[in-house]
Amino acid sequence: MELNELQDLMENLYGQEDRSRGLPSTVAWLCEEVGELAQAVRKGSQEDQLHELADVLAWLASLSNQLDLSLDMAMQRYVENPP
Repeated sequence: MELNELQDLMENLYGQEDRSRGLPSTVAWLCEEVGELAQAVRKGSQEDQLHELADVLAWLASLSNQLDLSLDMAMQRYVENPP
């Protein structure tokens, strides 16, 4: 799946609900999922890690949609001038 497809999927599944929740709540959910990913990396199975990676990606895509920003465009930085 391409990043733009991920954003489209999340928009179709949860876009209206996520926007009504708002940016602060979306950022909080993303942070919570990153914490769960960190725990899965430390103590979880590969299946747990994969699940949490998906959750982080989903919330990041939701945040990007709410900001009206493209993840593809954001990653272009790493294509053109990696840090």
